[in-house]
Formats: sequence, structure tokens, C-alpha cells
Amino acid sequence: MNRLLLNRLIMVLSTISAIVGIVFLFWILATLSIKGVSSMHFNIFFNDLVNGGIRNLLVGQFTMAIIATIIGVPLGMMAGIYLREYSNDSTLASIMRNLSDVMMSAPSIVIGVFVYAIMVSPVNQYNGWAGSVALSIMMIPIIISTTDNMLSLVPKELREAGIALGGSKHKIIVQIVLRAAKVGITTGVLLAFARIIGETAPLLFTSANNAYFTMNMSDQFPSLTVSIYNLANYPDSASRDLAWAAAFVLTMIVLFINITGRFITRERR
Repeated sequence: MNRLLLNRLIMVLSTISAIVGIVFLFWILATLSIKGVSSMHFNIFFNDLVNGGIRNLLVGQFTMAIIATIIGVPLGMMAGIYLREYSNDSTLASIMRNLSDVMMSAPSIVIGVFVYAIMVSPVNQYNGWAGSVALSIMMIPIIISTTDNMLSLVPKELREAGIALGGSKHKIIVQIVLRAAKVGITTGVLLAFARIIGETAPLLFTSANNAYFTMNMSDQFPSLTVSIYNLANYPDSASRDLAWAAAFVLTMIVLFINITGRFITRERR
């Protein structure tokens, strides 16, 4: 009898906790949508920040995120392949997995300060390259973990079949194992991209911001997230309205990327 009561109590508490979490989530989304949509106007996507738009901010944010992806995905995938296919669960592999888990939970502002110390302070100049490197450092542990986990789900019989056909190890990995795990790895890459596209703290210390359109990565670079932070602190209502609109656009982008990743996984299943 006591166990039944305890089970019901835990179920009730769990249900209440889930409802509270969902209510706060919808409250945030509803507030953001109402204020964001009411602050939107047609020219917001065609003007730069200096003229009350976010065109240069969107281009700058995606440019840094794409460069970070180009840096982070190959490094993360190669590390994940080593851990699963070549390490044989050695001590080094265990250390790498633990370090990857630690890096995945590391505060983003710490990564920003680290990159500031090695790429901004020596040249005494905020720059877009530093922003991309900071974002790639955040991305690499996610890609490592995703690749490692997805490769572990590939049946060993596929590897053995490749060996029986006379394939070398690297060909088996590239042509069989990675192909079998490509959906899961792609989903992990999308989710990692969705995370870095909305980061602010690392960019405050690395790329800073630029109110004008520029593709010069060696100078201060436009950033949507940093601009939202700055605009929200301005005293005039026009700046705060632009911050709400930019925040709404960023939320929709992140939401779309996350839904796309989930949809790919669901279709595969």
C-alpha cells in the first residue's frame, strides 16, 4: 500500500513539474512572439543595423557559424571516428571522452575569455575569426559525442562483412560505417549548429559587433546575438523594439533547425 501511494505521489509531482516547465516555456514563447511580431517591419531584413535593420547582423551571424562548422565538424568527426573505430577503448580514449563531456558542459563565457586571450588580446583587435574559433570550440565536443554514439549503434556485422569482402579499415569506415550512421551524425551537426547560432557570451569577447555591413573577418564583425544584448540595454524604445524583433527572428531560426533535425531522425526511423 505504501509503495502504491509513493508511486502515485511521485507521478503527481512529476506531472506537476512537467506542466510548470511547459507553462513557462509557452509563456516565454508567447511573450517573445507578441512583442517580436509587433516590432517587425518590412525593411528590417533589407537595412543594416545603422539604419534600423538586421541584414548585416544575420549575414555576420551565419558567416561566423558556417566557418565554425567548417572548422568543427571535420575535427569532431575525426575525433569521434578515432574513439569508436581505432582506440580499442584505451585509457587515452577514456580520457578524451571525459574531456569532451567536460567541454560540452563548460560555460560558453569561459570559452570566449580563452579565445580572447589567444586571438584578440595579442593583436588588440576584436575580429570575426576569433568569434568563429570560439563557436567551433563549442561545437567540437557535441560532434565528437554524436559521432562516437552513432558509430556505436552500427552493427559489428557490417564491419565484419566489409572485412570478408577484403576491404581495408578506412574504406569500411568511410563506405559502410559512416553511411549507416549518416542520419544520426547529420542530426547531431544540425543540433550543434542550432546551439552555436544563438550564442552570445563567446562573441562578446571575440567578434564584438559592427553596425555596418562588412565581410572583413579581421575587424569587428556583425553579430545578431550581441546586437540583441546591446539594443535591449539602450534607453530608447526603437532600439528595444528592434531587439524584440531580432530575438524573434533568431528564435524562429533556432526552432526551424531543431525541428528539421528531429524530422530527419523521425523519417529515418
